[in-house]
Amino acid sequence: MSERFDGRAPDELRTISITPNFTDMPAASVLVRFGRTTVMCTASIDKSVPRWMDKPGNTRGWVTGEYSMLPGATDPRFRREVHRGGLSGRTQEIQRLIGRSLRAVTDLEKLGPRTIYLDCDVLQADGGTRTASITGAYVALALACEKLLAEALIDEVPLNDSVAAISCGIVEGRALLDLPYVEDSAADVDMNVVMTGSGRLIEVQGTGEEATFSRAELNALLDLAEKGIGELTAMQNDVLPERLHFK
Repeated sequence: MSERFDGRAPDELRTISITPNFTDMPAASVLVRFGRTTVMCTASIDKSVPRWMDKPGNTRGWVTGEYSMLPGATDPRFRREVHRGGLSGRTQEIQRLIGRSLRAVTDLEKLGPRTIYLDCDVLQADGGTRTASITGAYVALALACEKLLAEALIDEVPLNDSVAAISCGIVEGRALLDLPYVEDSAADVDMNVVMTGSGRLIEVQGTGEEATFSRAELNALLDLAEKGIGELTAMQNDVLPERLHFK
């Protein structure tokens, strides 16, 4: 059986780094790297809620995500979507995924009538940009909530769990974790898994690429994802205050 192109074991993550406080202007910022894939995630706090929520008596807040690929993230250059006439379907789908994933672990009532925007900007793309975005955006969200708490704008952290995401897939008959582009582009089955730190599933996106897969192979991929997300959760906790850790 041949090695992966970078020498990793099938169940091994790429080299991961999570660097908080990467910039100063937003409420929180995180630079996250999954191998060569690099994403800057920032959290900005708005004192209002979306218009559709802004009704008399509303006490709930909102958490949403935005995603973009910077021109130099790929070779050849990625053309800015503003020059294409609007967001692509892929970008809209990833934005919605980020927002759903973060809201799944947020108590919007405890957040209060405000919005936290999570902006995920891909600086370099080499597979797994959406999973890196979710993993980094959660850390930015947690740090923004910590800031609200420190400023006595909320009474308790409005989070009930952590969240991280990872890719996996079947390449040349093998189930592999955390696919870079060279593996992702050759995968027979491609999957993205979003899971809480306590092991609850939020979203599973699995697709056969001109192939099918069995229930046993699905279970093998979920086992890989669970292992990887457990390791990502530990890395998130390493850069977060202990009161933001969830058992």
